[in-house]
Amino acid sequence: MINSDTKYFYKSSIHSSSIPKLAQEALLKEIYLTPKPGLVDQANTGAHKDMDLNTFLTSIKAISPYFEHSYHFGQKNGNIPLNPFFQQLRLIGQEAEKKMFLATRNINTHKGAIFAFLLLLASIGRLQTKQQPITVASITNAVSDLCQGLVAKDLHQNNERTAGEKLFNQYQLTGARGEAESGYRLIKEKALPCYRQCLADKHSETTSLLQTMLVLMANNPDTNIVHRGGLNGLDWVQKQANALLQKGGALIDSGIERLIVFDQQMNNRRLSPGGSADLIAVTWFLAHFPD
Repeated sequence: MINSDTKYFYKSSIHSSSIPKLAQEALLKEIYLTPKPGLVDQANTGAHKDMDLNTFLTSIKAISPYFEHSYHFGQKNGNIPLNPFFQQLRLIGQEAEKKMFLATRNINTHKGAIFAFLLLLASIGRLQTKQQPITVASITNAVSDLCQGLVAKDLHQNNERTAGEKLFNQYQLTGARGEAESGYRLIKEKALPCYRQCLADKHSETTSLLQTMLVLMANNPDTNIVHRGGLNGLDWVQKQANALLQKGGALIDSGIERLIVFDQQMNNRRLSPGGSADLIAVTWFLAHFPD
């Protein structure tokens, strides 16, 4: 049996992380987590042919300065109205995306993660400026406030410039924008309780994250999967993840082996739960704050 704690997990060298460093570490935790069905990890490149572990490490290094930038932006501009605050933050995100694509030679490794973590970090900075408590509830509520109307503004335009806009027009899936506008409801209701309960039950951080990944895959209407496999692909992934959870998921002795089989199935079908990967990182990040 694979010992996932010693072979397949990122060991942190950060002991007293600043909040932006915590975001960087969240992405490292996610990419090193193995086995992740359909995703790039230490074992293989998942359903992807154009990227590997090093591509993601290069990308994380390139975008991490924008975590500091967005956090300090929130601190310095916490009192300006929400709409101009969001529009200025979006410009920071666009610059981060340019750096990512430059570093990865036009491979999209972290577009969703940039969107999520810049929102989270700017919101935390804004809360600090207002001298408000920094909790999971306050952070996610602040993100929700910042993103109110975003789905309507971005996705109802029917211009289909991005994959997300095309999927909304076809299937009414709101993707990363909808999750942010909801205040990360899926994380608060499903992923974070699962992760914290696993840790409370004395499971390792690795095992707890793998179990949380399955919970996300079973519940997240992941637009990355739909983009590749349509609604039938999404239905298959959710059913497979649910079936594994009903048998104990990553928490049982055969959990890693079952995940490896699921990984092979996902890779053969070229299905990648990239949206859930971003939410794994966000879950780990938010777990460092009180409810």
